[in-house]
Amino acid sequence: MPEPDGIVRRVPAFFKNGKRLYPTLSVEIMRVAAGRSGVVTKGGPAGIIDVAINKQIKVPTDRIGRMWPYFTKMDKKKYVSAKDVLAGTVDPKAIRGKLAIVGTSAIGLFDIKTIPRERFIPGVEVHAQLIESVLTKSFLSRPGFADAAEMAIAIVGGILIIIFVPWIGAKWTLLMFLAIAGGAGATSWYLFVEQQVILDAAFAIMAILLLYVTLTYTSYAAEEAQRRQTRDAFSKYLSPAMVEQVVEDPSLLSLGGTKRDMTLLFCDVRGFTSISELFDAEGLTVLINKLLTPLTDIILARQGTVDKYMGDCIMAFWNAPMDDEKHAEDGCRSALEMVAAMAPLNERLEQEAKEEGRKHLDLKVGLGLNSGEAVVGNMGTAQRMDYSVLGDTVNTAARLEGQSKTYGVDIVIGPNTHEQVPEFATLRLDNIQVKGKTVGLLVYALMGDEELAKDPEFIKIKEIDEAMLNAYTSQQWEEAKSLLVELRTKGERFRLDVLCDLYESRIKAYEAEPPGDDWDGIFIATTK
Repeated sequence: MPEPDGIVRRVPAFFKNGKRLYPTLSVEIMRVAAGRSGVVTKGGPAGIIDVAINKQIKVPTDRIGRMWPYFTKMDKKKYVSAKDVLAGTVDPKAIRGKLAIVGTSAIGLFDIKTIPRERFIPGVEVHAQLIESVLTKSFLSRPGFADAAEMAIAIVGGILIIIFVPWIGAKWTLLMFLAIAGGAGATSWYLFVEQQVILDAAFAIMAILLLYVTLTYTSYAAEEAQRRQTRDAFSKYLSPAMVEQVVEDPSLLSLGGTKRDMTLLFCDVRGFTSISELFDAEGLTVLINKLLTPLTDIILARQGTVDKYMGDCIMAFWNAPMDDEKHAEDGCRSALEMVAAMAPLNERLEQEAKEEGRKHLDLKVGLGLNSGEAVVGNMGTAQRMDYSVLGDTVNTAARLEGQSKTYGVDIVIGPNTHEQVPEFATLRLDNIQVKGKTVGLLVYALMGDEELAKDPEFIKIKEIDEAMLNAYTSQQWEEAKSLLVELRTKGERFRLDVLCDLYESRIKAYEAEPPGDDWDGIFIATTK
């Protein structure tokens, strides 16, 4: 049987069936070869000591009767193919007068083992090497005092470390540790190579090292206590980047804000009410955490700052408190990665739902991004403040997130963000007056990165989309409807059905009641 790490190091001399003990294959082969009617095992207070095949052959064991072969590299010269034996092409001298074990070496028969000297060998060779070790008297042994010796090294070395770390310091104690570890390791290696005795110094060395590291770290941690206390106190309500700035400069903890050109992101789960009905309060909390964790990791990896969580909604921004010249690009890449992260997350949640025997509904997110000036800083009171952002850019980003459902796309971006990422794959959606605004706003769907933007199929869809919107704005309804049919057919890969349905319904309404010659193509949204 292999050790916990999967390597075979010991072979049992016996196995138990009922109340009787029987010799294992290697022991039985040696018994038959020696012409003995049985084998003798010697025991003591701690368990089995050795196994005697005859007077000349005694094999030391551990206390439960396992033997240590002195394993060697695999030697293919010791193998004889069964096919050659059956064909009669093997020289009889290769086998006559020797112990031969018939076994298999095919991987598919699942009798492949790992030993200290070889990664893969046929299981039958483990027995062969054990027999060879015994007959050549090159087997390994572990004396009864080995456990006590290993423990003594650990205790004595540990006491010395405890005494000398505070006395002479970590630097000189490290040299003493290296001397103890080197001496114990060298002794262990000498006994193994020259005397075939197993004395494992690894436990003692690791125990002493653990003591040394613990004492050294404790001293270092005491010196850092004040900084850690400050960091822990403010990490509850400041972004990680801002916390580091506060630790370095406490004067930052004052009320006020500054104007910065930023990119804002809002992310919300679609149909969350239906999903929440499948869980109790505790289960819903677990689900939210599973959703927010990967999405937050993506934002932070792109230098973003998570402003707040609002139930199943995330608000984040870029270019504060740390400068980010590519804030629009980082925001867009984060949004695309957040959408892509939903597929593996839903697969995992679906598997969990099957295992728990409950219904599963896929989580889908809608995102809105907008870039522009906003005020960012510490908001609140002198007693309690929050590092947050305010401004029309923020409100617009929140409205764009809500419109992602209206147009049936995952990500909606504003015109300023669109201008800063011209290399990305985008589609113009509409000229819309979002709720709370008095002027129109060009909105776009973020479909993918630079690779998708170069895709000939996407380029064609973008051309059809632009032509359709131009015909729609010019009130050329028939042309617009024809282009919508083409957009729906050729844009199936990009899931534009909701967008096509939306414009078809608008055109139908305008055909019945024309908007007038002075219509500028702006659609007034009635929902957030």
